[in-house]
Parts: sequence; C-alpha cells; structure tokens
Amino acid sequence: MNDFLQLAGKNVLVMGVANRKSVAWHIATALEEQGARVIYSVRSETRKKSLETQLAGKPAFICDVEEEGACAKLAAEVVAAGFAPLHGLVHSIAFANYSEGFQSFHATTRKDFLQATSISAFSLVDLANAFKPHLARNASVVTIGISSLLVTPDNYGYMGPIKAALESAARFLAKSFSTDSEVRFNVVGAGPLKTSASAGIPGYVESYLYAEKLTFRKRNLSSAEVANAALFLLSERSSGMNGTTLVVDAGLGSNFFDKDIIRLAMRPEK
Repeated sequence: MNDFLQLAGKNVLVMGVANRKSVAWHIATALEEQGARVIYSVRSETRKKSLETQLAGKPAFICDVEEEGACAKLAAEVVAAGFAPLHGLVHSIAFANYSEGFQSFHATTRKDFLQATSISAFSLVDLANAFKPHLARNASVVTIGISSLLVTPDNYGYMGPIKAALESAARFLAKSFSTDSEVRFNVVGAGPLKTSASAGIPGYVESYLYAEKLTFRKRNLSSAEVANAALFLLSERSSGMNGTTLVVDAGLGSNFFDKDIIRLAMRPEK
C-alpha cells in the first residue's frame, strides 16, 4: 500500500494529552497508526500517573510550560533519550482559570489573563526556541487553535484574544525560522469539540448544540477529524503550507443564515 503521508519512522512530540478525549490523544493515536514514533509530554506527574495504562511502554516526559525553563529541560531530556531529530511537534495546550465562575470580558483579571497567555500562547514560542537545534530541517510544528477569531462568544471570554495571540505567534515563528531552516508552523482552526477541557467552559453545552445546527451536515466535529487535519499538516504532503490556519469546522463559519436557525430565532413559537 502507498504510504501517502510518509510519517512512518518519524519522531513526533505530542504535548497536551489529558485523557482519551483529548485532541492530542487522537493525534498521537493516528500518528502511531501511520507508523510514527510518538513521544508524549504531559503537564505533571499526577497527569502521567492518570495515563499510566494508556502510556504503558511509550516514551513520556513531564513539562509544565508555565514553569520557567521547563521547555528547555524537556528538550534536553528528549534529546538525551535518543529522540532527535524531531520531525514534528504538536502543541495542543490551553488553559483558562474559570474557578471563580464566568466573568464579563471587561472584568478579566491581569493574573488570569497573563497565566492563560503564558500557558496557551507563549508556550509555543518557548517550545519552538527550546527545540530549534533538535528539529529536522523540514520539520512541521502544528498547534490547535479555533475556527474563527472574529466571533465573540460570551462564555469564551478572554481565551478569544489569547487564541488570536497563538495564531499570530505561529505566523511569526514561521517567518523567524525561515531564515535558516524549512521548519513549518501551522494552525488547525477547530470548531467546537466535545472534550473534557471544553466541559469546564460555562454554558458550553448550549453553545456546542447551537454550533451543531449551523454546520452544513448538522453534526459537529469529532476530535478524530481534527486529528486527521493535524496529520496532514505534520506530513510532507502539506509542504506548501506555512504560517497558515487550516479551518476544520464542517461549514459552521459559512452558515450563519441557515433557514432553520432563522426560523427558530424569529418564530420560536412555531
């Protein structure tokens, strides 16, 4: 059989696995199915312990990107374990502190905004810098963003601007790395997904069900579909794509005037 993606034997670091519902887990599983050698990085020893069954026999490291020097330490450990050069790096990390409940955007605290920015956006820059000497010349770096930076969902709050920073950082990294390599940086702009992380967003279930009605097929994305897009970007088949966002939303962003939604909004009694 023709190996279209040609990922077999490639070293790919996947960051952000929390459980089997994680986008990162689906990406890692799909990579292994294609014969890639996946190196896992999780946030903490506790998280690694909770994934003990899933990660049994797999190379797994700990990296809390919020800690100063953690990314450099991870790079050193991955290289020392013999997993260099890396042909791919998956950044599937995001965090927002909703522990005190949802607040209006203008009430966002400096502490929460800066913490979320550090973990969700700057970590991509930190990781890229740490692994730069250890990436194959034509390696691919993929991060997970959102399908639209123009929408302003009330319950997404300050994560909207932070995802915008992540997407912009990917473009600037693509330009920065281009001076001495062909390493590519791209974003998968995913529509709403059913993950454990999304479950922590206030009112997410209603938003998820609403988004489903706006897709052309009237069915939301699966995490596996997002993973498939990520694999394409990780492969040499996407060699012409750099500094771009590949939107995967089942048509959500083009269907705001769906007749069924209009009917329900304007004549809900019918």
